[in-house]
Amino acid sequence: MSSFGIYPFINIDSAWPNWVIVTLLLIDLIIRIIALGWIPHNRKPSVALGWLLAIFLIPYVGIAAFLLLGSSKLPKRRRDKQARINDLIRDQIKNRAILGQKDHMPEPLSTAAQLNFDLGALPMTHGNFFDLHVDNHACMDAMADAVDRASRFVHFEFYIVAIDDTTRRLLDSLLAAHERGVNVRILIDHVGSLGYPGYSELVKRLDSSGVSWRRALPIRPWRGEYQRPDLRNHRKILVVDGEVAFTGSQNIIDRSYNKARNRRKGFQWKDLSLECRGPVVEELDAVFITDWYSETDEIVDEPDSFELDVPESGGIQAQVVPSGPGFEDENNLRLFNHLIYNANRTVVVCSPYFVPDESLLHALTTEARSGVDVRLYVGETSDHWLTHKAQQSYYDELVRAGVRIFMYHAPTVLHSKFLIIDDEVSIVGSSNMDERSFAMNLEVTMFIVNKEFTSRMYALEAERYAPNSVELDAEEWESRSLLKKYVENVARLTSSLL
Repeated sequence: MSSFGIYPFINIDSAWPNWVIVTLLLIDLIIRIIALGWIPHNRKPSVALGWLLAIFLIPYVGIAAFLLLGSSKLPKRRRDKQARINDLIRDQIKNRAILGQKDHMPEPLSTAAQLNFDLGALPMTHGNFFDLHVDNHACMDAMADAVDRASRFVHFEFYIVAIDDTTRRLLDSLLAAHERGVNVRILIDHVGSLGYPGYSELVKRLDSSGVSWRRALPIRPWRGEYQRPDLRNHRKILVVDGEVAFTGSQNIIDRSYNKARNRRKGFQWKDLSLECRGPVVEELDAVFITDWYSETDEIVDEPDSFELDVPESGGIQAQVVPSGPGFEDENNLRLFNHLIYNANRTVVVCSPYFVPDESLLHALTTEARSGVDVRLYVGETSDHWLTHKAQQSYYDELVRAGVRIFMYHAPTVLHSKFLIIDDEVSIVGSSNMDERSFAMNLEVTMFIVNKEFTSRMYALEAERYAPNSVELDAEEWESRSLLKKYVENVARLTSSLL
């Protein structure tokens, strides 16, 4: 038996008629020719090459996967809704990127605020106050306390939500608020929560309660609900009465994530969340309102009433930065790169999933080679094996450039997401440092400009992250086996398939 040239799947000694073989070859050739001109359009070269490699190696499977997963944008109807709300908000605040005094802000930070406003429509404001929550379960108790005090509305939006012994009080508080007449609206990512113990019980309870709730980005084609399945709503937002809000990295689930294999391994998720007061609360609510409008066609509070009560000075300056496939650009990545390139002394990055695109990798290594102290915190272990291997493939290049890598001790699963730059810039949010968070997930980030808050972040690093981490030994890492390097490099290839 023999095969036909570069098409080993076609056996010329088979009983297939010649016309079938020729037709298959022509279809395959046409797919390849079209892909060469179609796939690279408006895509990063690395992403395009990944898809072209898949299509050229396995043409029929590759093109089917591309048609299913190839577009990293939400449907135009949904993007139009995002654009409409953005325009209304910009009009209401008269296109001002910074509300209040801005004279004391260094130019790189004022331009960062302008960048974020141009991309996400929400301004930098004075008059904010933040508390840090480092314990998942204690943070959920603080959320429940806030919901128990609600008198007008509660807006709740999370990626993973399930009923268990640690979340039950918060979920009871949400339903109790609904029963006493508070307008409670709940958004839960559909695919993100599926499969977690306690989610099915949650759905039954929400349905029976009569509370207003929706699955975010649902995948239920039998109900006419469908979009690319791996575009997800990864945001974490709770807003109560427009007075207090919570955001950060944590989901509403026990820190073991309720799975037996996690408990066997002793996995415990470590998160970081913000309790917010001030104008950013309304900005976070604007993000929720936009997502609610996208899922329900209902505008909860007309954006033309978006009036921020912002003092000219005082408090903490901060800005909410929404990002994701509902926007035309990668808002969070642009902010991260802008801030990193303008660092003069220190860059601290904490990300559980660190699989940078080329621009972010260049930013970090350039700053490290320029003498900036660049410190990267990642987990020694992870719940995503393939992503973890892809992450490890970058360690050699980072260390050679002078980046110091600290691995948080297992079995804790590091899930905090933050960035600290020099003396007065902090980022806390839901976004990882990977292609998924830049292009495929709806994320929300808090950009904070304040020396006192940034000193709190450095203290948090020194007291809770550095003592529980070990610095990567470059020589020991370089001596790992060829098999491990091979697996890492294969895993790295998958990171570009968006």
